[in-house]
Amino acid sequence: MRPLSGKSRFVLFALSALLLGWMVIGLGTPSGAPDAGAYDEPYRPQFHFTPAKNWMNDPNGLVSYKGEYHLFYQYNPFGDEWGHMSWGHAVSRDLVHWQHLPVALREDNGIMIFSGSAVVDGQNSSGFCQSAEAGDRSCLVAIYTGHTSTLQTQNLAYSNDKGRTWTKYPDNPVIDLHRREFRDPKVFWHAPSRKWVMVVALPPEHQVRLFGSPDLKHWTALSTFGPAGATGGAWECPDLFQLPVADEPGQTRWVLSVNINPGGVAGGSANQYFVGQFDGAAFVNENPGERVLWDDYGKDFYASTSFSDLPPTDVRRIWMSWLDNWEYAAQEPTSPWRGAQSIPRTLRLKRYAEGVRLVQEPVAELQALRGREMSLKDQSSLAANHWLESKQVRGDALEIEAEIDLGHSAEFGFEVRKGSQEQTVIGIDREKSELFVDRTHSGTTTFSAAFSGRHAAPMHFAGGKRVKLHVFVDRSSVEVFGNDGETVISDRIFPSGGSQGLGLYSRGAEARIVTLRVWNLRSAWPGGDQ
Repeated sequence: MRPLSGKSRFVLFALSALLLGWMVIGLGTPSGAPDAGAYDEPYRPQFHFTPAKNWMNDPNGLVSYKGEYHLFYQYNPFGDEWGHMSWGHAVSRDLVHWQHLPVALREDNGIMIFSGSAVVDGQNSSGFCQSAEAGDRSCLVAIYTGHTSTLQTQNLAYSNDKGRTWTKYPDNPVIDLHRREFRDPKVFWHAPSRKWVMVVALPPEHQVRLFGSPDLKHWTALSTFGPAGATGGAWECPDLFQLPVADEPGQTRWVLSVNINPGGVAGGSANQYFVGQFDGAAFVNENPGERVLWDDYGKDFYASTSFSDLPPTDVRRIWMSWLDNWEYAAQEPTSPWRGAQSIPRTLRLKRYAEGVRLVQEPVAELQALRGREMSLKDQSSLAANHWLESKQVRGDALEIEAEIDLGHSAEFGFEVRKGSQEQTVIGIDREKSELFVDRTHSGTTTFSAAFSGRHAAPMHFAGGKRVKLHVFVDRSSVEVFGNDGETVISDRIFPSGGSQGLGLYSRGAEARIVTLRVWNLRSAWPGGDQ
């Protein structure tokens, strides 16, 4: 983003040298085009998005446009620590295999590019769109926070070439409240009121503010929501979207997602949500204001945001998050990159006795990475463990689906990324009605006192004793979906490369494995198939 006339050899030499310099520091090349043999470093995720090098945090501007999913993300082009925030960029046609593109929006004139969103301006309401295709009035518009040490404002940029190059709006900012903390705009088109709606965070006040606009350039204040729910830290990265309620035809709710740092359920950063109604101007929470709803009970699910403008044939709401925690992200033992994104997840709403709640499930596209299936049915936990050992079921990238009848067992669990002296335990505590991930002995943990520990979430048991688990294990993470995504725990882990065993255990009595299916997962990166 940041031809030659041929009249001067000096000019040619100077520009060539400048281009070489850009390439060396990673500014003129894609932000992560992997070299041959890359993406195989210790702890390098094989099916989670990571940049080839340097620091990454929040996903930004998730949008679908002309057959491509766009992932922008907070990125430091100059190193593996937070700073010089810009928008890195990658595209995918299947949400699994990503192609790195050059940095999209760069820090400029001392203004960093903080988090935000992107939309398809399908009818050129902004006046930015200049498509060369007949009958096409659309283009991509990014809405982002411009950050200095004393001021945060909301700004626009636009692209007329499918996101490959971007132009910042010359009349930025489009919203300036003269505030030091005012960030992370999420924008969507609200068809009933025929306007764009922005939801943006006022972090210290534990509030989100809503604005409306006919053209993305001129905004009017609509309402404010909060404080409510968890208020132990700054509110960031809000999102607002509508979902149907499962098995209730005609019933919908709006979900307001608000990330918080610190004050998360497992410590540090985390994500909470509210369920209610939105009329085009104000969001109304249908739960008591003090009730806290967590969408993930692990320690590494933050800055979640959903994709805008999925094709009309795709009725899903899909989101991703930064798979990390501000308590220790800068100390994690990875190189030459830091930071990973979660797997994409499909969102649903389901009614329970306590109310309508959010359910998350891995996108079906991930099944394309499955290798040979290994499965068994109707075995005791002891027999199933012997089977795993005899079949030498192991790997550093696995998908596990299991249905378990706990019987009279007090605790049941899987041990993943298991070695002679380390393992990550994914367990069910029947007495406490909990699903948990224990990474106390998961491998390297000493880089931060805040890392090691056990993270638990409430879990319902069908008939008092049956549960389902769907687990994704990568080289430096576990993501656990309990009971079809009713309960979710996401955690980073840093085991030794040789710790690839898989086992299970049952305490107090034998559990029964109703079904167990295990797949080794191929790498999503070129040349990285297992």
